[in-house]
Amino acid sequence: MSITTSITDGKAVDLEKQATISPREQVSVQYVPRTVANPAPLGLLSFATSIFMISLLGLEPRGVKAPNIILPNMVFFGGAAQFIAGIMEFVAGNTFGATLFTSYAAFNLAYALIFLPGSGILAAYTDPSTGALLPEFGQAVAMFVWAWFIVSMIFTIATVRTSWTLLIALVFVDITLILLAVGHMLDQESCLKAASATGFVVAFLAYWAGTAGLWGDGITPFKVPVGSLKKE
Repeated sequence: MSITTSITDGKAVDLEKQATISPREQVSVQYVPRTVANPAPLGLLSFATSIFMISLLGLEPRGVKAPNIILPNMVFFGGAAQFIAGIMEFVAGNTFGATLFTSYAAFNLAYALIFLPGSGILAAYTDPSTGALLPEFGQAVAMFVWAWFIVSMIFTIATVRTSWTLLIALVFVDITLILLAVGHMLDQESCLKAASATGFVVAFLAYWAGTAGLWGDGITPFKVPVGSLKKE
């Protein structure tokens, strides 16, 4: 799924074909024009994988409750890789993709930081005598999630001219964040489980959109429909 187009002389022109390294005087290295690869599949697939793992952990599969196992993915794939995709969207001239991917990469890194022992965040909300989490922790997480709900709503409105797949995915991100915030505020386990369920929907749609971009443009014989919402 390519979301990197601009309008030149009334026609849609693929920015991937426009974006090249500007010619400069290079004494030792000959200048060779280069095109920029589409970073959207990387951004979408890393986003999907992070949401999938968070949602899976929320269901505590086979008794796994500790979040430590998802932290490497949140830092490297959902964080660093998605951040690189966002930077490359800046290079391609796609403001929406650049803002979306770098922001959600920052979310993943911030989420991982909560549970990293060296950050001291989790320790600040832990009773030193019993080692149990204080009720204040749930309220703090809810504040964190509400802030990201506002950001996500802004992104959702920005998707109305992209594709149905991406629009529905962002709507379910909003629903997931609401359920998480309410679940932590009111200590409602049912809301947290429901957030995991809607998170799986987000992951599926993001995987779908990512594969559409990766498999398209003649790379494979498969063309995955995403339901374009762009005005002709």
